[in-house]
Amino acid sequence: MQFGLSEEQEMIVSTVRSFVENEIYPHEDAVERSGQVPHELGEQIKQKCIDLGFYACNFPEDVGGAGLSHLDFTLVERELGRGSMALTHFFGRPQNILMACNEEQRERYLLPAVRGEKMDALAMTEPDAGSDVRGMKCQAVRDGGDWVVNGSKHFISGAEHADFFIVFIATGVDETPKGPKKRITTFLVDRGTPGFEVREGYNSVSHKGYKNYILYFDNCRLPDAQVLGEVDGGFAVMNEWLYATRLTVAAFSVGRARRCFDYALNYAAERKQFGQPIGKFQGVGFQIADMITEIDAADWLTLSAAWRLDQKLPANREIASAKLYASEMLARVTDTTLQIFGGMGLMDDFPIERFWRDARVERIWDGTSEIQRHIISRDLLRPLGA
Repeated sequence: MQFGLSEEQEMIVSTVRSFVENEIYPHEDAVERSGQVPHELGEQIKQKCIDLGFYACNFPEDVGGAGLSHLDFTLVERELGRGSMALTHFFGRPQNILMACNEEQRERYLLPAVRGEKMDALAMTEPDAGSDVRGMKCQAVRDGGDWVVNGSKHFISGAEHADFFIVFIATGVDETPKGPKKRITTFLVDRGTPGFEVREGYNSVSHKGYKNYILYFDNCRLPDAQVLGEVDGGFAVMNEWLYATRLTVAAFSVGRARRCFDYALNYAAERKQFGQPIGKFQGVGFQIADMITEIDAADWLTLSAAWRLDQKLPANREIASAKLYASEMLARVTDTTLQIFGGMGLMDDFPIERFWRDARVERIWDGTSEIQRHIISRDLLRPLGA
């Protein structure tokens, strides 16, 4: 078993971490206060990422990507997790399900996305369909050679920068022994399509500047050419995509926890009470020990799951475990760091309160902790007939 990174992987980590520290950190406070990423700044970050050769690094070389392995890309996401999500969004990682594009769609969507000429956004969640994806009400109905779409999507991240959207829409219902089951199809929808509108969503306390939007469809007509993959095959595409996003959340959580831990460790060594650094008191020192142990455990769990994908081994349970543990670990680490900082931890002189707020959503999006526990338990019990 090899637990060390290769020379190339060490270079990836060093390069991306340096990029985050030099190109992302300096702008975080301004974005946090304004809740906006200026267009010029976003384009600047994107171009620097392209010049660095890391744009669309999650795509294979034959379509213009860097061809990183799952493990290598997880290392990239881990380092990006240290920075503001609103800003690292421009360190472009298009949705990997664009690899399902047919030849004609590759020219219109996949290749421009990989080159950084177009940006995408993914739309799945609805007000009444979060964890229950099959409960979506946004539907597409056949009308001649087109699909007529009505309904809405919400919590759509990155929509303000997107040129097109990858949207999951119900296209029928099957009657099963367990009741009605929605059939789902994936569509590619261009911004500006008649009957399609993008509106600002809700104000979130997490990840300021990384906004969410609401998509509205009102008799929006989409031709068959906009179907990504097979008609009624969206659930299979969705499951493939969820592998990547759950692993990304796990990696992000580890990177953010390590940055937060550095603040806690240095503060515990510098802050003095009763004549000595507070880290010398077991009440704080033991918390430091617990934090680094949990961070390392989450890190190895995440990298192991990525390695399993590269080895083409079953990884559904392992990825769910990584997402579950890493996101909950981040919550504990940020909360403990805030406690170590005391009252100053809640002041915006330090980014601790931001880390604390941002951490809360990681246990919700891309599959809640409860959904991850369901995946894990079903994977273990199903072979036993339970």
